[in-house]
Amino acid sequence: MMRRQFVAGSLVLLATVALPVLAAPPAQEQSRIERLIRYVESQKAMKFVRNGSEYTPEDAGKFLRGKLEAMGGEITTARQFIKRIASRSSMSGQPYHVRLADGQTVLAENFLEDELQRIERQPS
Repeated sequence: MMRRQFVAGSLVLLATVALPVLAAPPAQEQSRIERLIRYVESQKAMKFVRNGSEYTPEDAGKFLRGKLEAMGGEITTARQFIKRIASRSSMSGQPYHVRLADGQTVLAENFLEDELQRIERQPS
């Protein structure tokens, strides 16, 4: 009986430790996700528009990292990050927007997809 409890407890512990590792995006994808977030943070004249409110690039980066941390186990690629985390509110369903320095407003999804395509064209 003790051995069975030990084995069951060990399996639970192993699953608890291993699942976050298994769920983490591959290193290349994690790097792309981080580059996308840093890109948002670097756009000093831009505003990130979420649920009708404008946020600074720094606040947008913090928000995206927090949302990634909360949902990260479900995300394995940069495109999933864009689609499931950085494109729309999971609460209201409203799309996120980016207001550029010239006043033009674009969907955050398109803004990040364009940057991801630029990243992918760069030599490794």
